[in-house]
Amino acid sequence: MSVFIISEIGINHNGDIDIAKKMIKLSKEIGVDAVKFQKRDINLVYSKEQLSKFRESPWGTTEKEQKEGLEFDQKEYEIINDYCNELKLEWLASAWDKESINFLNQFNLRIQKVPSALIVDEDYLKQIAKNKKYTFISTGMCEMENIEKCVEIFKSYSCPFELMHCISAYPFDDNKANLKMINILREKFKCKVGYSGHEKGGQAISFAAVSLGASSIERHFTLDRTMYGSDQSASLEPEGFKSLVNGIRKISNALKGNSVKKILPEEVEVAKKLRSNLKL
Repeated sequence: MSVFIISEIGINHNGDIDIAKKMIKLSKEIGVDAVKFQKRDINLVYSKEQLSKFRESPWGTTEKEQKEGLEFDQKEYEIINDYCNELKLEWLASAWDKESINFLNQFNLRIQKVPSALIVDEDYLKQIAKNKKYTFISTGMCEMENIEKCVEIFKSYSCPFELMHCISAYPFDDNKANLKMINILREKFKCKVGYSGHEKGGQAISFAAVSLGASSIERHFTLDRTMYGSDQSASLEPEGFKSLVNGIRKISNALKGNSVKKILPEEVEVAKKLRSNLKL
């Protein structure tokens, strides 16, 4: 079993392309399969009322200034695309609106991502499914009927997909992980199911998800959890992410096998020694 590991850089770069490049390079060295960003047109995603609200940040005193400060545009995404190609590291981004779907299409990415917030937007789902690219679909903040409708749409467009069990709280307590949903979703929809985690620091829940058959793991990545940003506290720092990747690879190897119980060649000499006094 090979688990696809995504380093979710998201907006933890705080609008700084040099920080983003450092995170990409570290992700490559750590051994992830892909890095992920978030792309949104804030004027489409948020209302004018929301954007005008007070919010103190490094970029100003309104929600609009804060969200503009966190966004990358054409120039930055061209740098990301070139740098990932140079490092031979796959990248993707979750598009948070239909214009951002069109924006990302210019890069001919192999993989798409539906964020949990948009699993209930049928028009959005139809547009992204029309691309017929492999799509990770996060399932936070929804009921089973929302997932059913989403899957129906993707199947109607013959768009390959993988569901990701997700709890959209940043961070959430361990007892809210509800990892049994991995098997429930896999059995119900007959598809691969991964895990997108936002738990408090650590790897245990992600390791448990892999042991339960999660086909992909997505975790937020940060250089330092004390940095500015709402996602930082639910993110793993470099050493923690390295431990995550190493642990997942070991668990994946341990789960290999043909499910047949027999004496292994490595056990033969041990058996002779420990059973030497037995009359068999």
